[in-house]
Amino acid sequence: MAEDRLYVVPKQVVQDFTFGPETVAVFDDMLHRSVPFYEEIQRMIGEIVGDFAVDETNIYDLGCSTGRTLRGLERVEKDVTFIGVDDSAAMLARAEQELKEAGFSRPYELHHKDLHKGLTIENASVVIMSLTLQFVRPLFRERVVQKVFNGLNEQGCLILVEKVLSPETLINRLFIRYYHDFKRRNGYSEIEIGQKREALENVLIPYRLEENEHLLRHVGFSHVEVFFKWYNFCGLLALK
Repeated sequence: MAEDRLYVVPKQVVQDFTFGPETVAVFDDMLHRSVPFYEEIQRMIGEIVGDFAVDETNIYDLGCSTGRTLRGLERVEKDVTFIGVDDSAAMLARAEQELKEAGFSRPYELHHKDLHKGLTIENASVVIMSLTLQFVRPLFRERVVQKVFNGLNEQGCLILVEKVLSPETLINRLFIRYYHDFKRRNGYSEIEIGQKREALENVLIPYRLEENEHLLRHVGFSHVEVFFKWYNFCGLLALK
């Protein structure tokens, strides 16, 4: 796992964050050092998928990146096809490599698709969006989530993991500070934290927890439950 050093050197101009080859090379390290309880979230996703997966259906991972979540689902004891979707060709190439090197033996497909330009979900018992919807421009989010809902079978579920904002300014500031403390404990410098935040400013646009819950219910999900919460990170389970 290559170490994430993308923002170690001070830059005169910090470019918007992208999921290109430089990011792909260090992405797994970035996730482990930047996402609180990342491995526990992955374990929880696998647990939930195991209970909602139905034989002869599809399990989608939208924004599958390097395929880490897909690899963790190999133990799901159902006759399903795993479908990873990502708009980064470099991420998909890495996912293909990682799946092959891991000896992933389950049926799977990897699709190069920009969620802003359309989405096809068919015969799905589970759809996963782990730290993905926050990168979809707000204007398009309802359309994407509606497509997910429409493509899910009855009693299917959406697993949504997102960064969230607090409606209270003081709490929001505190949670961001706690999160930056977490990154410092994982070896990121002040320069790295500051430049990464600047790079993500116009790319990652979080909603409040209540806004995500409202969006899910608005498109038709019958029940929405928080299954994970750590300051400004949240996991939601939405049932059709």
